[in-house]
Amino acid sequence: MQNNPQYQTESGLFDESKFKQFLATEKENKTAMWSQWSSYMNQIRDNAETNTYNNLVTAGLGASLKEGELEYVLDNTKLNAQFVYVPYTSIPDSLVKIKKSEVERYIKSHENDFKVEATRDISYVQLNIIATAADEDVIKNDVVALIEDFKQSTNESAFLAENTSDTSINENFQFKNLVNKETSEEIFEANIGDVVGPYKDTEFFKISKITEISQMPDSTRASHILIPFVGSQRVAADVTRTEDEAKVLADSLLSVVKSSVSKFGELAKTFSSDLGSGAKDGDLDWFTYERMTPLFRDFSFQGKKGDIGVVKTPFGFHVIKIDDQKNSQKVVKLATYSRKIVASEATENATFRNAEEFALAISKDNKFGDLAKAKKYEPRSAVGLKVLDENVAGLGNQRQIVSWAFGKETEVNDFKRFDLDGSHVVAFVTSSEEKGLMSAEKATNTIRPILLNEKKAALITDKLKGSSLADIATSNNTTVRTSNGLTLKSPTLSGVGVEPKIVGAMYNSALNKVVNSVEGDRGVYAFMVTSKEVATALPNYDTNRKRISEARKRLTFKMYEAIKNASNVEDNRAMMYSAN
Repeated sequence: MQNNPQYQTESGLFDESKFKQFLATEKENKTAMWSQWSSYMNQIRDNAETNTYNNLVTAGLGASLKEGELEYVLDNTKLNAQFVYVPYTSIPDSLVKIKKSEVERYIKSHENDFKVEATRDISYVQLNIIATAADEDVIKNDVVALIEDFKQSTNESAFLAENTSDTSINENFQFKNLVNKETSEEIFEANIGDVVGPYKDTEFFKISKITEISQMPDSTRASHILIPFVGSQRVAADVTRTEDEAKVLADSLLSVVKSSVSKFGELAKTFSSDLGSGAKDGDLDWFTYERMTPLFRDFSFQGKKGDIGVVKTPFGFHVIKIDDQKNSQKVVKLATYSRKIVASEATENATFRNAEEFALAISKDNKFGDLAKAKKYEPRSAVGLKVLDENVAGLGNQRQIVSWAFGKETEVNDFKRFDLDGSHVVAFVTSSEEKGLMSAEKATNTIRPILLNEKKAALITDKLKGSSLADIATSNNTTVRTSNGLTLKSPTLSGVGVEPKIVGAMYNSALNKVVNSVEGDRGVYAFMVTSKEVATALPNYDTNRKRISEARKRLTFKMYEAIKNASNVEDNRAMMYSAN
């Protein structure tokens, strides 16, 4: 908001009072903008409450010096070790079979990892109502038919209104770089009264009539002295002068600066209510054509360097001095008649029929994907929809589709046609997951690699035979490896990668003892710790204690999850939050 010129002073500073007045008007008129702003403020309030709560909880989180000492010792005790490594990849997946019952058994033994909310997966086809080439030709020809009458018109605003233009008159001068690129050359070579077009501009067909031609800079630098009066916008509470009194004062100041322009800066500091520019001798710096209020802008851009005058705007009377201008160029005023390119009634009906026929075909065969492919439609998917979701991937806010997918009577393979704004959608339920434990089918991709490694570990362990690392390496056609400077903080084995389980086992192992068949993340290991360098004791472990304490204070998400898991709350919002 602070960068929006609508809420800034003439000097480009954010004006809080103007923004508050805007909000008051929006609230009184109960507009969509006020609704959005209220939601935004409620979000800020909720966030503030959450932050306050989190701060209260984290204020009680700390760490002891003993914890600090333990962290220091674990992080700085270094190990040197030798090991034999047989990776899981050494055994082909084809030699290991995973049964569905094994997946189900794993889920039950790790319930907390596989608890799920109720979800639905859907596929859908969206048939957009888009104007055809024939529709565009009709619209274009209708616009062409108005060209001659537009040329003869002497009141362009009335012409646009009478012929139901989809855009209104623009009273501003247009710079070439802001005009439709495809027609800018033609427009800027035309004469007053000429009509250019028809041309396509985004979603419209347009014809533009040149009503005025001038020369104008693209940037101006000016100074001003603002004299407000009671009733003008953003007027300070201590201003008591009437409009007539303000006009007299502005005219008096104008007379002074016209006689001695060197006095402008001092007068701006003394009299201008725009304190920002007043402190800089009234200087507003460089600004573009679109920046200032219309009458102020017109004086600044249609005048010439050195001009001084008085202009009345909604903010009061301005004594303006044009300090400089640059990049003078040709500008035009255009009256533009526009017709939005929309689908015809026939096209709308045809799109509806296509959607209806597609839905009927599904009801006969129930083969959504095959039918979509046959009709060359592009099916899309929305996976993992939850009961309170509002958005459907690719469609935006479509609560009605989510509600239908979770309806008591809606089952897998059910479908329905939805008439959206500008399109028709045929949705098809492809999968349903109820609240509880994830199904074996959905969990297989997660669990299969785990079970594969477990079974491969058993096969590898059978081959890890020998009284020494050299014997074990020889029997497995590999070599003894060495890794030095290992710590629990950086549990990376040379030539293998990160293996926290193995380094953890090494940390608790006796020196020079062969430990066999330890399962890691990447394979099965036999190892021997050859030396252990215990961390040098510190006189104080307060630095480590503080680090642990600060880390705990940042775990606000885990605090929320812990509270949620410990709470016995039944969420029935979905029962009230229907498509209606």
